[in-house]
Amino acid sequence: MKDPLKAPELYNNRELSWLEFNRRVLSLATRPDVPVLERLKFIAITGSNLDEFYMVRVGGLERHRRRGEARFEPGPDGLGLRELLTQVSDHARELYEATGRALLDSVLPELAKNGIRFLGRDEVDPAVQDELQEFYRREVHPCLTPIAIDPAHPFPMLKNGTLNLALRVQHHPGSARDDRLEQPEGELLAVVQVPSMLPRFLPLPTEDGSHLFATLEDVIARFAHNLFPGYDIAEAATFRITRSSDLDIDEEDAEDLLTTIQDELRRRDRGEPVRLEVSQDTSPELTEKLRTLAHVQQRQVLRAPSFVAVSALMKVYGSLSMPELKDDPFTPAPVERLRYTPMMFRAIRERDILMHHPYESFRHVVDFIDLAAKDPDVVAIKQTLYRTSGDSPIVRSLARAAEAGKQVTALVELKARFDEANNIQWAMALEESGVHVVYGLIGLKTHCKMLLVTRREGGKLTRYLHLATGNYHPSTARLYTDMGLFTAREDMTHDAMLLFNVLTGYAELPKMQRLIVSPFTLRQHVLRSIEREIEHAQAGRPAGIKAKMNSLVDGEVIRALYRASQAGVQIDLMVRGICCLRPQVPGVSENIRVQSILDRFLEHTRVFWWRNGGEDEVYLSSADWMPRNLNRRIEVAFPVLDPAIQKRIVEDIIPVEMADNTFAWDQGPDGQYSLRSPGEAAAVRAQATFVRLTRKRAHSVRKAVRPELSGKLERLSPALRAAAAQQRRQRQEG
Repeated sequence: MKDPLKAPELYNNRELSWLEFNRRVLSLATRPDVPVLERLKFIAITGSNLDEFYMVRVGGLERHRRRGEARFEPGPDGLGLRELLTQVSDHARELYEATGRALLDSVLPELAKNGIRFLGRDEVDPAVQDELQEFYRREVHPCLTPIAIDPAHPFPMLKNGTLNLALRVQHHPGSARDDRLEQPEGELLAVVQVPSMLPRFLPLPTEDGSHLFATLEDVIARFAHNLFPGYDIAEAATFRITRSSDLDIDEEDAEDLLTTIQDELRRRDRGEPVRLEVSQDTSPELTEKLRTLAHVQQRQVLRAPSFVAVSALMKVYGSLSMPELKDDPFTPAPVERLRYTPMMFRAIRERDILMHHPYESFRHVVDFIDLAAKDPDVVAIKQTLYRTSGDSPIVRSLARAAEAGKQVTALVELKARFDEANNIQWAMALEESGVHVVYGLIGLKTHCKMLLVTRREGGKLTRYLHLATGNYHPSTARLYTDMGLFTAREDMTHDAMLLFNVLTGYAELPKMQRLIVSPFTLRQHVLRSIEREIEHAQAGRPAGIKAKMNSLVDGEVIRALYRASQAGVQIDLMVRGICCLRPQVPGVSENIRVQSILDRFLEHTRVFWWRNGGEDEVYLSSADWMPRNLNRRIEVAFPVLDPAIQKRIVEDIIPVEMADNTFAWDQGPDGQYSLRSPGEAAAVRAQATFVRLTRKRAHSVRKAVRPELSGKLERLSPALRAAAAQQRRQRQEG
């Protein structure tokens, strides 16, 4: 008998849900209560997200199409490949055009009111014409290579995502012809690649102190006749080709994974084309010519309402120092118990410590790794690294620790999408410093966030553990919401040690005391926990689920949630992005509510709160409820055992986020989202609330007097006492 909870109409399609999520991101670009430069930033983010969607998701669908529809496995929504490609193309085109219109109709006019303007290609401004011409002559012209397109010169293999100009040129009637050259008659086509090493948006001088920008492609188009002496430019059009860019690696056949990925990265720029963007004013004839030469289908051609490649506008956002047009500056607050770096080991040993980023400083994690690298009593450091910044202080600390003779192991995930090249670069640098670098298990991405430090104390070894929902990336830690936990609990640190042994050697995963690890036990843990809530509800005991994650896709988990709803379990889900579950469906999911918060910071935390008959359990995790996280990645879910921390999460954090009625969206039973409105109630903006509370707490911390500090310092090792004294002097001098 067919399971009624598998009916396709109970599920949103993953790809279409992703596009719906980015429509919510785009909405931030048109909100009048968002500062205008932040609105420009959200235009750039939407453009960047859409670029990645085409490179990865559309590229994957097109690969399935080439291999044959019979090999395609539909998701729980039941959409076949052909229908899915059609809907994805239509929805992606609509989002692409909406992004350009939002920039053109909403953001650019508001920027102009505030003295920020973009010079049009045909706009004549005598004040800057000479400046543009000189810049072109000095900086641009020497970098350009005109490429003729004719039987002797085939259409070039243009790299993924590069900006180009297509030029229709005609021989000037009054120009002499050179009989020694074969010069075709009539209209000709040429391509000029826009140099990626030069800035895309060029700041121009103004007399009134306003900001004026010209695009590099427009500058080239203005003076393109210099590239073709004797010819006239009939048309100049900007275009860009997006190529399928997901790596296709057979890890079991790869003798050297690092070398294999390096080879694949070189092929990524030359994958199959999945999109052709052309500027709005491109003629139909030139558009069709480019489409044919680029070997793209008609549905893959998009006409940009404003700029081609709006993601580049992030550079403009970063270049403008105009605080009045951006969000108020925000400095993460220190955690009181971690404020004195030399005492961190003792503070963690005394009690678990939670950090709520970006409201509380990620600097404590950086300081902890630096302290471990310098402390002579630390004997070993083990860490997983999925993404981090190129100049990461964490990488530098690991290198220093290895150079000091400590046993340092870094598990680097080479397959972190679009960070592969960065990860390879600093993995090799770590190896040169003496760090033992490993690349995880074949066929599985290592996505968990773990840092384990082993220290000799009083003749025995003590372990300290940091676990987190987000990456060890100091830059994104100021932009993403995440949680991190420091603990010295024997059961949790012992589990972490065993897991590291599995990841670096040959070992079966032993029974864990506290940590839940995918792909071994996490799926079973989630399903058992849902079933347990069903049993509690049926027995009349307190039952409920509150879960926060980035994406909810897994069909088996969704069906378990539907059964829980039917049993009367109240389920509140905060799912920022993709959500394939449909809430509020009569007879199926009346007791499920789904919301999504899109605001200043990217919501990235994964929190799972089970009522468990009145004995609450709270887990944090690196994993979403997606097949890839539950089946194909090394992920860790870890319990919050400290009662004070658990209380903080369930009483002070989750309820505030659930109550957001300003930047939160509710999903309806049809899969569509509606923005909440406070109506007659008081407005609640969760992120602004946390920022306000953080500032208040930081002020209290600064005023706090710590007379007991000197006594604690006396009990530290000589090396740490000296470090503490130096830090104290630096604070006094500052």
